[in-house]
Amino acid sequence: MKALLESVEEYWRQRADGYCQVNLEELDSFKRRAWTDLINEYAPRISGKRLRVLDIGTGPGFFAIIMAACGYEVTAIDYTETMLQKAKNNAGIYRNAIHFERMDAHNLKFEENTFDLIVTRNLTWNLERPDMAYREWHRVLAQGGRLLNFDANWYLHVHDAEKRKAYEQDRVNCAERGFADHYIHTDTEAMEEIARKLPLSKEHRPEWDVKELRKIGFGKIMIVKEIGSSVWDEEEIVNYGSTPMFMVCAEKSK
Repeated sequence: MKALLESVEEYWRQRADGYCQVNLEELDSFKRRAWTDLINEYAPRISGKRLRVLDIGTGPGFFAIIMAACGYEVTAIDYTETMLQKAKNNAGIYRNAIHFERMDAHNLKFEENTFDLIVTRNLTWNLERPDMAYREWHRVLAQGGRLLNFDANWYLHVHDAEKRKAYEQDRVNCAERGFADHYIHTDTEAMEEIARKLPLSKEHRPEWDVKELRKIGFGKIMIVKEIGSSVWDEEEIVNYGSTPMFMVCAEKSK
């Protein structure tokens, strides 16, 4: 597992500058409020204390920053040191309100029942053992705590011919609409090679996630199969037309 994990880390290390710029633009747009409202809508209701939030795969820190701005007690982890440094720099006035730590999402160094809310975006598909990661996330959630996982069927097109056609059509649609093609600015060949080795690039989600979360022991599970219209701009909606972002909200039984 170590070799593939290091390949994923290297890919994101190289993308750190570009991804950081995307996050900074999000913080300065309608997306900041849209994401904050969406997360708070599904966050558990906790009285008498601050919400304890864990941002897994924080990247340049977008979720950590908007959660700290809500006054929550925030811990943010990422395996890529370069991303963590970007996150610390981006946090600004919230830098001291967020505990940043390098950590593997498969192997969390926290006690059981530590967090009320776990948030993560575009991470699970990168994992070599997402089943193991989900078990760890369940372990560190407090009873009644919730996991909010925002992801998509990223790179399913490397295994599915119909998805490949849809992906190629997205590229055409971007050109016809005069939008920047987001895949042009990434090392698509390198990521597709990594994706072929990752288990979730061949699964249809969020159906796979629901099955796995129930097996682990999560109680209430809610699915929103398309949230892009709420948190993406028009350019993103066209770029990722064939890979709509979904939300999985899973609650740890009390």
